[in-house]
Amino acid sequence: MPYMQLAIAIACEIGASSALKATHGFTVLAPSVATIVLYGLSFYLFSLVLNVLDLASAYATWCAAGIVATSAISVLVFGDHLSPMMLVGLGLCVAGVVIVNLASAS
Repeated sequence: MPYMQLAIAIACEIGASSALKATHGFTVLAPSVATIVLYGLSFYLFSLVLNVLDLASAYATWCAAGIVATSAISVLVFGDHLSPMMLVGLGLCVAGVVIVNLASAS
């Protein structure tokens, strides 16, 4: 159950981060409300996850998944460009999460 909650928390964070761009400084109502609600839900679910999983691995997973997915959305939806160096950085984020989770499991 905590992994399902973590996955939903990550999805909410990704949705909130993506909607944040459309708020134009919280001047557009619908994406502003979506951003606030999704961030709130994300943090609530993440707080439940932390009752079961350790902070280091849960937070690393939450952050890296959010960074990678939000970067992909920025390219696919908003037309942003990721340089080769940025892609290397994203790969290092993923590698770091794998290492943190492997270390937590042992």
